[in-house]
Amino acid sequence: MALWLVRAGARGEREDFALEKNLAVIGWEKLDDLSGIESREALLKKMEAAYPDAKRKTLLNWASQIWLFIKEMQPDDLVALPLKQRRAVTIGRVTGAYQYRPDLPPDARHTRPVEWIKEIPRSAMDQDLLYSFGAFMTVCRIQRNNAEERIQALLEGKTAPFPRMVSAEKEEATDERMEANLEEIALDQIQRFISQRFKGHRLTGLVAAVLTAQGFKVQVAPEGPDGGVDILAGSGELGFDKPRIAVQVKSGDAPVDIKAVRELQGAMKNFQASQGLFVSWGGFKSSVSREAARLFFEIRLWGPDELMREVLRHYEQLPDEIQAELPLKRIWMLVPPSEEAL
Repeated sequence: MALWLVRAGARGEREDFALEKNLAVIGWEKLDDLSGIESREALLKKMEAAYPDAKRKTLLNWASQIWLFIKEMQPDDLVALPLKQRRAVTIGRVTGAYQYRPDLPPDARHTRPVEWIKEIPRSAMDQDLLYSFGAFMTVCRIQRNNAEERIQALLEGKTAPFPRMVSAEKEEATDERMEANLEEIALDQIQRFISQRFKGHRLTGLVAAVLTAQGFKVQVAPEGPDGGVDILAGSGELGFDKPRIAVQVKSGDAPVDIKAVRELQGAMKNFQASQGLFVSWGGFKSSVSREAARLFFEIRLWGPDELMREVLRHYEQLPDEIQAELPLKRIWMLVPPSEEAL
C-alpha cells in the first residue's frame, strides 16, 4: 500500500468537487485522454505539444507527477487531499484505474475514483507528516518515516506509531525531495501552538482581543452556557454604534454544520445585532460553504485560516499577555517557483 499526495488546485478550487464526486482530480486541461500513454517519453512529447511555451525543466516535473497519477498509483492505495478551506487533510482509498472524463469540467477530467474515508485535522498530525503534505507538488508519493503506517493508524482511530527516521541517503531517494511550502508549514506550527495554548474559552479570549485590535468594544460572556453568543462587539466609543456583532466561537476540531450557523442567526435577533461572526477552529462543513454567498452581508465565517490571518494582521496591537503566550516573529523569504498544475 502506498500513500499519495494529490492536491485539488493551488487554491483548493477543485476540492469540494473531488469530495462530492468521490474522485481524485488533477488539472493540465490542455491534455486529452492519457489512457494510451505507455512511456514517460511519450507523455513528455504530448506535453511539449500541449504546452509549447513551458520550460523543459517544468515539463519534466509535470510529466513526472502525471505519470505517478496515471500509472504508478494502484487500487487500495491511500490518497491524501490537503484542504484549503479548513486546516485538515482528507484521506481516501483508490478504487480504480485512471479515467479521462470528458463529461466533467475541463480542469477536472483527469481522474481516479476514490472512496473518501476520513477528514483528519492537521493538528492531529506530527510535524514531519505536515512537512510532507506541504510539498509544492500536485502529485507525489509520501513515504518518509513510515508515513503510510501512521496515516493508516489515524484512520483506524489508533495512536499513530512513532516515526521511523530514515537515513539522509535513503531520504534523498524518495519522491519528497522537492521544495516544501514553508508558509504552510509555519501556519501548521502556529495552529498547533494555538490549539495547545488557547483551548476552550481561551480561544474566545483570543478572538475578543483580535476584535478589540480592530477597534470594537467587546463584551465576553462568562465560561459556560452563553445563550448562543460568546462575544458582543460594537463600534463607537461605548460600543453603541453599528455594526453590532454577535460572535459565536467553537474551539473543537469538528467542522460546524449549517444548523449551528442558523442558531447564531436566531441569537443575533435576540441581542439586536446587525451582523454575526462565527469562528470555528474545526472549520465548516460543505453545507455551510454552499451557504456562504447568501450569508455574505449577514454573517462572516472564520475558520482557523481566517482567524490566524487576523491574528497575524493585528499581532502588534494584541495585549502584551497574549503576545507573551503566542510569541511570533515576522520574516521575509524568497518564494520558489510553483510546479503545481495549471
